[in-house]
Amino acid sequence: MYEGNGSTQTITNGIDLDGEGGMVWIKQRNAVGSNAVFDTERGVGNTIITNATGGNQTYNPSTQDFKSFNADGFSLNGTEWTANVNNSGTTFASWTFRKQAGFFDVVTYTGDGIGGRTVSHNLGSVPACIIVKRTNNTGSWIVYHSGLNGGSNPEHYSLSLELNSAEVFDWSFYNTAPTSTEFTVGSTGNVNGSGDTYVAYLFAHDDQSFGDDSDESIIKCGSYTGDGTSGHLIDVGFEPQWVLIKRTDSSTPWYLADNMRNMSNKGATNLSSNYLFPNEGWSEDYIRTNYQGTHHIEAKPTGFAINPTENDLNRNGNNYIYIAIRRPMKTPESGTEVFSISSTMSGTSQPAFDAGHLVDMAFQRRPAFTQTTHIASRLIGTNNLYTDTTAAEVSQAENVWDFMQGWGGWTVDNSDYRAWNFKRATGCFDVVAYSGDGTAHAETHNLGVVPELLIVKNRSGVRNWFVWVNGFGSTDYLELNLTSQKQTGANIWNSTVPTDTQFSVGGVNNTSGNNFIAYLFATLAGISKVGSYTGTGSDLNVDCGFTSGARFILIKRTDSTGDWYVYDSARGIVAGNDPYLLLNSTAVEVTSTDYIDPLSSGFTVTSSAPAGLNASGGSYIFLAIS
Repeated sequence: MYEGNGSTQTITNGIDLDGEGGMVWIKQRNAVGSNAVFDTERGVGNTIITNATGGNQTYNPSTQDFKSFNADGFSLNGTEWTANVNNSGTTFASWTFRKQAGFFDVVTYTGDGIGGRTVSHNLGSVPACIIVKRTNNTGSWIVYHSGLNGGSNPEHYSLSLELNSAEVFDWSFYNTAPTSTEFTVGSTGNVNGSGDTYVAYLFAHDDQSFGDDSDESIIKCGSYTGDGTSGHLIDVGFEPQWVLIKRTDSSTPWYLADNMRNMSNKGATNLSSNYLFPNEGWSEDYIRTNYQGTHHIEAKPTGFAINPTENDLNRNGNNYIYIAIRRPMKTPESGTEVFSISSTMSGTSQPAFDAGHLVDMAFQRRPAFTQTTHIASRLIGTNNLYTDTTAAEVSQAENVWDFMQGWGGWTVDNSDYRAWNFKRATGCFDVVAYSGDGTAHAETHNLGVVPELLIVKNRSGVRNWFVWVNGFGSTDYLELNLTSQKQTGANIWNSTVPTDTQFSVGGVNNTSGNNFIAYLFATLAGISKVGSYTGTGSDLNVDCGFTSGARFILIKRTDSTGDWYVYDSARGIVAGNDPYLLLNSTAVEVTSTDYIDPLSSGFTVTSSAPAGLNASGGSYIFLAIS
């Protein structure tokens, strides 16, 4: 996501296009504009538009449009010529696809007009989707997908990316299935006119040859049959960040949703996803007004759920194809990749909280004021929860998530607002949003390890926050909004401790028709630590395995009453007074006590700390992040 500035700017997304090659797809969000596609095979100075049949359009890359493919993203010029990619004051979505065996490839070729022409590729596996466009002249965008015709002989059918139309029986792909080294085209001008030039974009399916794990699927190209029910889950085995869907047996748009633009959980105030249509130049505002209604694609831990019951995405008995790309779950190498503390930006600068990394959840409040602590989460969109109350979530329009390095749409000029920002990452932190069904069951998570700290809140109803910690029994819990000691109740966790793939919920955390949010933390060596200690009443060193001390500390006494203390290095973890806040209270921060001291391996609880932090023989749990 970025905002146009009418001048040169560089979009840094960490993807090496200069060395590896690939494709960038750009679409204006708040204004009508083309779906513009640029790729390294045709090179800078060339663009094609997915919502039109026109051929390659040329421009001067020294001064106009798309400037360069970079080692960590791409650069833009300020002058618009053939495409709208950097207009001042305009917001844009960009999707970058790097060439990678088992994921994506781009090839160009010249047609010979002879049916059965083969085109070599370097995808390294059998492509499940191929999109072909004639570049020297007008012509349809021809789409092959392995789910066409219900998956039976799909190579004898095609769709057109620039049209709403249903699949058609044709010879674009010469009734020949693609292989891991080539695909075959017929003699039609759209794919193989004699002397015509073409570009093809190839997408793999379930190739597990790369990623953090050898069995990690990155992309799925599949199909499903609508069932007409809300919450229809399309199980792809992972949580997607990008989904493209098209009904194949009728004329409906191509729906494109992503997790940067509110592919949020059912029950969020802004319920409908912010779709864009590859076959239309419409703005998001127009689409929201005319197409949202009950349309909704909901990101789930194992796939995506379709919540409408009408024609476009989930009509009972009708057929759909999709491409789904996995949400990143890279194991972090430093605490700064997954956690930051930020103050509000000055004036109208956005994001309001510049975290320096993608943010999935954040605490937010003004420490020097009597105020509740807000929790905002990407998966629940523009809604807030409050850590000191039992209240259900409330709408907060400024909870905006479409920023690469932060969050928040506030334009207040007050630097005393502060946010504690968390990013989801394997082995460290995860977020799960789910809907209750009234029946005890297990919810899937993507933490990758057994959670050691689990926090759950009913978003729809008036309920306490329930907390489970490693070392607790299957019926034990704490309450985040209260000072109470460890409690026991069989209907909280269904008398089942979490595993590395699931956590269980009983009746209390599973009210039928209510929506819930769960935050899961674990110990990741050198980055995060969930642990416990026994108080001594004297200075107590808590070793977290860090090398430069803790930047964030949350502590709660479990064997007796005690507050939920929060310390952080931005406000001060020093060898003097250390400000603290209480998550269970609206009280202003306390700045006149020295209960915590710095320690390179973690933190020290001092002898002056009260019983809530260091009573002799007392039991305590904590979360610390380096």
